[in-house]
Amino acid sequence: MTEIRRVGVLGCGLMGSGIAQVAATASYDTVVRDVSKDIWERARAGIEKSLAKLVEKGKLAAANRDAALKRLTFTTATAELQGCDIVVEAVTEDLELKNALWKELDGRSGPMTIFASNTSSLTIAAMAAATRRSDRFVGLHFFNPVPLMPLVEVVRTVTTSEETFRRAFAFAQSLGKEPVAAKDNSGFIVNLLLVPYLLDAIRAVEHGVASVPDIDKAMQLGCGYPMGPLTLLDLVGLDTTYKIAEIMFTEYRERRYAPPPLLKRMVLAGLNGRKSGKGFYDYSGDPPKVVDLGI
Repeated sequence: MTEIRRVGVLGCGLMGSGIAQVAATASYDTVVRDVSKDIWERARAGIEKSLAKLVEKGKLAAANRDAALKRLTFTTATAELQGCDIVVEAVTEDLELKNALWKELDGRSGPMTIFASNTSSLTIAAMAAATRRSDRFVGLHFFNPVPLMPLVEVVRTVTTSEETFRRAFAFAQSLGKEPVAAKDNSGFIVNLLLVPYLLDAIRAVEHGVASVPDIDKAMQLGCGYPMGPLTLLDLVGLDTTYKIAEIMFTEYRERRYAPPPLLKRMVLAGLNGRKSGKGFYDYSGDPPKVVDLGI
């Protein structure tokens, strides 16, 4: 198998910067592309802060932190990813945007370069079809926060070659992750099971089954989950969940993936969770307080 030495990352938001961090920490030269210098300067600052915490906790040597930061290069030019052995895309869940980037990169990349998407809900085949390398296209679905979460779903389509799958699987392992193999269905393994659970928790709020904190507490203490579903929704982002649910509902046409009316109203009102300061909880104080949703 061709060795992976240089990693490209398309997008340096929360997920992209996390992927770039673990790649650089695993000794890969890593090129990160986003649309503006302001975005990647914030991403670099976030990576520096994350690495500093790992050093402080004794999980990373200061010398390794410094070496990882030296391996990171940021750019606004997609063309600078053309020398990479694998390119991981982590932009917003917009198929047209993703495919425009893949088409731009496809003609510039080497014949052995693997394209991998971090999508959480779109099918990999829908992106692979936009390129001339459907045999070298996989899904690499990381979980938030990337530096701490061990799981990566490695997704193969009907056209993904065995060599590509093995290279992508080995790459995920080289990052210190625990990869699992998944088929190319919308939501893969985790979101296929998780999204209906989260949407059902919102429906439970809508139907007055219990209060927001009691639903969270019940699922924590009754099922051993580290946090309740409504706290998790605030962490993931209600706008992100809404978009994922819409994509999955379009794919499967099953009610369990349909966004509940309450979710839509909250997103329209800008109640997107931690990222906006308010969701099911108000994060302006410590501890967070329950938001009055008028139900």
